[in-house]
Amino acid sequence: QNQSFLLFIISIDRQHQHHNQPHIEHQVVFDSTQFAPKANQKQTTTMDVDSGAAGEWKKYSTYAVAVDPEQEDKATEIKLCSFARPHMRAFHCSWWCFFIAFFIWFAISPLLSEISEDLGLTKQEIWTSSIAGVGGTIAVRFVVGPLCDKFGARVLFAVMLCGASIPTAMTGLINSASGLIILRGFIGLAGGTFVTCQYWTSRMFTKEVVGTANALVGGWGNLGASVTQIVMGSFLFPVFKTAFDNDAEMAWRTVSIVPAVIAFATGVIVYKISDDSPKGNYSELRVHGNMKEVSTWQSFWVACADFNTWLLFIQYACCFGVELTMNNAAALYFRDVFGQSTESAGAIASIFGWMNLFARGAGGVLSDSLNESMGMRGRLLAQFVLLLGEGIAVLIFATTDTLAGAVVVLVLFSLFVQAAEGSSYGIVPYVNPPYMGSVTGIVGAGGNVGAVVFGLCFRELNYRKAFTIMGSCVLASSVLSAFIFIKGYSNIRTKEEMEVDKETGDVLGPKPKLQVNTTSKKLNGVV
Repeated sequence: QNQSFLLFIISIDRQHQHHNQPHIEHQVVFDSTQFAPKANQKQTTTMDVDSGAAGEWKKYSTYAVAVDPEQEDKATEIKLCSFARPHMRAFHCSWWCFFIAFFIWFAISPLLSEISEDLGLTKQEIWTSSIAGVGGTIAVRFVVGPLCDKFGARVLFAVMLCGASIPTAMTGLINSASGLIILRGFIGLAGGTFVTCQYWTSRMFTKEVVGTANALVGGWGNLGASVTQIVMGSFLFPVFKTAFDNDAEMAWRTVSIVPAVIAFATGVIVYKISDDSPKGNYSELRVHGNMKEVSTWQSFWVACADFNTWLLFIQYACCFGVELTMNNAAALYFRDVFGQSTESAGAIASIFGWMNLFARGAGGVLSDSLNESMGMRGRLLAQFVLLLGEGIAVLIFATTDTLAGAVVVLVLFSLFVQAAEGSSYGIVPYVNPPYMGSVTGIVGAGGNVGAVVFGLCFRELNYRKAFTIMGSCVLASSVLSAFIFIKGYSNIRTKEEMEVDKETGDVLGPKPKLQVNTTSKKLNGVV
């Protein structure tokens, strides 16, 4: 009791000292290691965290990044070179888990031509297996969304990675088209990790920088699909083939064990070394009375009832759905149309995914930047322009007849696709903040629905017709940005914004005008 009383006195003394310090204006600086908060943005230092609300339990007394106490201690900056808990540890665990999930999800794609020859499969059977791989994820994403609101991203990441690693390791057991289809359907469990990826960073970073945070972890995670094209198709497959005396069938039947082991280990390690939220794990917060029980059904149905959720569902189908389709189609396309070898086609196809290194992040940065100057209207305009550019690029790609030209257009095509994905999840956290997990899951499922629809086109039609239909759908989806109206925020038609509680989404009243110091303000590195 004496120790508790002494700690209480020290805490009061710290608060007294802090409140008597002169106000220091924060100057925002951006460099290659940090995405800084915007000028005039309310934030707190690590000293402020020590003097939190009386009786409130927190796992950490100080943070390595600036946070906003009005947004549940979410970070107002992104320090890329930091691995400190909880914010930056979650950031890096999020993109790495999603990277590994993508790696095992599409590990079989560069091997499909070899599998097709050995098992005597038709084009339709190969595409049916690809559709099963992305289609099986639809239900998973719908379910994982509301589960995130209840259990957090960390636990679900571990479950999905460990679970998906098992069918991945069993790739060598397939002997028929039906076996391949069923196997890829189960591996599709890994695709549900997108929801946990985006939820985790939305839980750790404030609304002002969440577009950038979501885009970076999503883009770097998506990179796994490109890396797997090279590692599995151009490196591990030849190595295993050589090890088995040039026996290609033995090579593809055993090579998938490698990514399966890595995925399982990743799931276990991340579960042990990270946190669900800035203030601690959900189980700990509930024990200390700092978190209410969440009904998964209520979370799901409230998200479903919001019309904006479904507009973003369609738009995400036309960007992430396109990327998933290209992950399955690109290697086959360059082999069938331009006569490339399995190794060469895989290497060229990987270019599409390599753009994720920066393209999706660029979309998030653009969304955050326009939000700073134009509010939600800026985010919606970014969404419209990027989807419009994507649709045009797809149509150009469909009519490009030379290998060099196709590669050049592929790069442009990929830039717009992934930037549009980044801008999409700059909008999602605003739609219904208390049920963010369910909104994230539904919109994310849209990407898989798009992949199924476009996959059916590629299965039944020739490449040019399939690409033309896909491009036309993307162009049409760009127009939907004009119909997104989020309560309290501006839209493409109107500029007026209200003051909104960023955690509940409730409108508080007219938004006060801020005085901006234009002489020292920097926005993502641009003065």
